[in-house]
Amino acid sequence: EVQLVESGGGLVQAGGSLRLSCAVYGFTIDDYAIGWFRQAPGKEREGVSVINSSDGSTYYADSVKGRFTISSDNAKNTVYLQMNSLKPEDTAVYYCAASRGRITAQDMGIMWSYDYWGQGTQVTVSS
Repeated sequence: EVQLVESGGGLVQAGGSLRLSCAVYGFTIDDYAIGWFRQAPGKEREGVSVINSSDGSTYYADSVKGRFTISSDNAKNTVYLQMNSLKPEDTAVYYCAASRGRITAQDMGIMWSYDYWGQGTQVTVSS
């Protein structure tokens, strides 16, 4: 059974850091692209970052460049999102998603580019 399980969310003060994890079950991430999305209350789900395991390429939304870093540990079949210098506007439910195909910067934020989704983890940044 395919499962993507996010963890690591929580409450943090502005300027703080969190590291989200996306543990993947049912397939190996070696041939997949794994992305992170987020959805704030009343807003559309937006792409945050993606890593293509095939070539290690990574892409970021402009709003998180320089603050967030995506990485993968193929041995643990897990993808991470290190979030530093957090801002209140980063508050959202964060989801990871997997794509069988390579994801480009242009289609990073397109939800139907992805085949599997996790249930999400809440990140709240207080001011």
